[in-house]
Amino acid sequence: MATLVNDSILKNDAAGPVPVSGGLGTDSYYNHSFFQKIAANVAKDMIDEAITKKLDVKSLLSSSNTIRLADLGCAVGPNTFDAMQNIIDVIKLKCQTHLPTSPVPEFQVFFNDQPANDFNTLFKSIPPTREYFAAAVPGSFYGRLFPDSSLHVVYSSYALHWLSKVPEGLEDKNSPAWNKGRIHHASAAEEVRRAYAVQWANDLSNFLNARAREIVPGGIIVIITHSIPDGMEYSELANGMMYNCMASILLDIAKRGLISEEQVDAFNLPTYAAPPGEFVSVVENNEYFKMVTMGESNPSPWLTDDVHVDMNEFVNHIRAAMEGTFNKHFAREIVNEMFERLEVKLSEISVEMESAYKDKIQAFYVLQRNYSG
Repeated sequence: MATLVNDSILKNDAAGPVPVSGGLGTDSYYNHSFFQKIAANVAKDMIDEAITKKLDVKSLLSSSNTIRLADLGCAVGPNTFDAMQNIIDVIKLKCQTHLPTSPVPEFQVFFNDQPANDFNTLFKSIPPTREYFAAAVPGSFYGRLFPDSSLHVVYSSYALHWLSKVPEGLEDKNSPAWNKGRIHHASAAEEVRRAYAVQWANDLSNFLNARAREIVPGGIIVIITHSIPDGMEYSELANGMMYNCMASILLDIAKRGLISEEQVDAFNLPTYAAPPGEFVSVVENNEYFKMVTMGESNPSPWLTDDVHVDMNEFVNHIRAAMEGTFNKHFAREIVNEMFERLEVKLSEISVEMESAYKDKIQAFYVLQRNYSG
């Protein structure tokens, strides 16, 4: 039986993944998050349909004329603004259709990310003509963030693949999950992958239990995330190839004496792309939510025989999202060299990389809070 998170987890600012690169500069996430936007838009129509069919606006507005949304893992924009406005447009249309004589509801949007996130940039760039009241909520979404029954729609895009911490055993020489010479479970032993899977499942369970307190009965969670077909090896995917290249570059730098191999062994990326079977299993073991709809897609449908990946732009996107995590462990000059060499390495295997952008490596899930429990 699932256990609802108690209020003590309001103190949830423990160390976790490092936020994306802030600011509005040329190397910022704000200017290098277009690929994520394209990927999220692939699932837009199906998510809109699920909200239209399943969100009971009459019930939600029976006690208040305000609809409250939260984007968990919002980063610094601009993608979060588009996503929130799209959901608001869908809800407004449903209200106009089903409640034509009722006043248009007001909307409040909570933008959540880690305390170190660049909320200043987020709110400097927020659309001045927005149709909602906005607020920031810093903290880990693996714990409580909001009062009981205060949210109607929760959205999270490309955030839940980040783990709350590095899985146990990866940095322990005496553990069967010791991940020597690697920075991820791609191409690693099965014990390493299993450690990642266990940590991810625990995190998702905590996420759902926290939301069960915060979302009203009938409320909805929309999740868009990295995925992988059940049974496929992560090393077959473009990201798996990239993580192996990163590890290879760091080991080359270690051979030159600029860092030690022990430093490489002690670094593991806290990110896991769960296959649908694992996601569904966690939801089924949680008594507070039911699966409304789910689907898998290709996050890069724009790649064709005539359109190819710009490796410079691809690495800029990766760097904007992950540089802080590397900077936390390695000196800045080491990180700079790694990303500079990464572009060269990935260009050498660009054909393999592009062929690895497979269908079903992005998943979307829409969950609904049960009316009982």
